[in-house]
Amino acid sequence: MDRKILHEMMSIPTAPFAEHLVIDYVVRALSPLPSVTRTRDTAGNLLVHIKQGRRQTRRPVCITAHLDHPGFVADRMTKRALRAFWRGGVPPEYFVGTGVKFWVDDRWVKGKVRHVKVVTKNGRKRVETADIDTTHEVPPGSIGMWDLPDPRERGGRIYARGCDDMAGAAAMVCCIHHLVRRQIPCDTYFLFTRAEEVGFVGAIAAAKLGTIPKKCIVVAMETSSELPHAKMGDGPVLRVGDRTSVFTPAVTAYCQAVANDLASRDKKFVFQRRLMDGGTCESSAYCQLGYEATGMCLALGNYHNVDIRRKKIAPEYIDLADFDKVVKWFVELARAVRPYTARDKPLLKILDGIERDYRTLVRKTVAGPA
Repeated sequence: MDRKILHEMMSIPTAPFAEHLVIDYVVRALSPLPSVTRTRDTAGNLLVHIKQGRRQTRRPVCITAHLDHPGFVADRMTKRALRAFWRGGVPPEYFVGTGVKFWVDDRWVKGKVRHVKVVTKNGRKRVETADIDTTHEVPPGSIGMWDLPDPRERGGRIYARGCDDMAGAAAMVCCIHHLVRRQIPCDTYFLFTRAEEVGFVGAIAAAKLGTIPKKCIVVAMETSSELPHAKMGDGPVLRVGDRTSVFTPAVTAYCQAVANDLASRDKKFVFQRRLMDGGTCESSAYCQLGYEATGMCLALGNYHNVDIRRKKIAPEYIDLADFDKVVKWFVELARAVRPYTARDKPLLKILDGIERDYRTLVRKTVAGPA
């Protein structure tokens, strides 16, 4: 079931502000499940709440992921080509001559980028629009992605047009299915956000609208570029921070404690704790907008479809074992009875021990060396 969900979600066309096909899939996948409620906020984010079993007194967790991937949205056909908006972070030099395809009437219409309009925003050059030669007419609003194949597994990895962040969203859907099928007691929220790739638009709106209940601690899930100290295959990553900020230490410590509990029972479960400073993620937005939050991620290859080594557009890829482990971790976060105390209890225990060991000596040496 988990692999089926992963493959299906990675096959769905999506782009910033054009996530409706993925949202439809998530709604269909969760509709038959009891104990699950769904709501949409005024920004279009989808909040899922699952409450079943015994009453929980601890603070609930809200796990989040975004539903968009860098892509095109068709504007209009001209006499010469299709004009399309580009939304997302890919260097301009990767566009001209590269194959794309647009989802029209349940099939792909292929094309090739002829020309791009580049603007400078916040000191960085970004593509704003593209002129694309297409084989057929493309209606306004159609979703376009790079002309890459459907997901395929090879060597313990899965390659797809968009792992970021379909892998995170798929892990959330898988987790909900596990919770319901196994009737695991929980009171947990899952937020599927929009338009992360242009600056956390959905997450910012969700925080300001109060879509996530303030009682929740927040765990934002991502797929983030593999780094030398955060390798694919070494387990999902608990993020202590990103390029912009350090997340709420107590929430990070709580997620680590839950992972340690899981690892003590499941010897195959491993995870990493790392600073993933390759970019900025939704966790920074949640922290700045009043939530206690941390982040998780899967190490990702060819971030935003950019194959730097070969200097071309290529499929993204993740490790399948990492994906399986993050689903287990989500389930444990949902079911955990461990209370969240807004403190790092293991660290507090160490500090108390140090104070106790040296209490007498520190008092004796106040006036000078003993």
